[in-house]
Amino acid sequence: MQDQPTPVELINAVAEFLRADVAPQLSGHAAFKLRVGLNALDLVVRQLTHEASGDAAEAERLSKLLGASGSLEDLNRLLSARIASGEMGFQTPGLTEHVWQTTMDKLAIDQPNYASYRRERDT
Repeated sequence: MQDQPTPVELINAVAEFLRADVAPQLSGHAAFKLRVGLNALDLVVRQLTHEASGDAAEAERLSKLLGASGSLEDLNRLLSARIASGEMGFQTPGLTEHVWQTTMDKLAIDQPNYASYRRERDT
């Protein structure tokens, strides 16, 4: 669908209203709860904006690593089973890189201001 505004635009508009108009009127615990809510809205925007491409890249890496195809969930289950059985481990070519990139992609959505993430992203 091409309806406007998009979900991301709607969420951003609500978040901006809360930041600009509501936050200055609050203090103490109510202000804290508002910041928690705003952080959640920011997280949802990042998920809507970046999660699909990150999931597609993860599935592609897993398909190459495992020599298999399937849903992202199925591929992760297969990877987990192979690691649990000892068939794969960090000596497996490409596994460390896959885990690292998947972690970085997830941090970009969940904790983009995390100091260690920013340091690694910028190197």
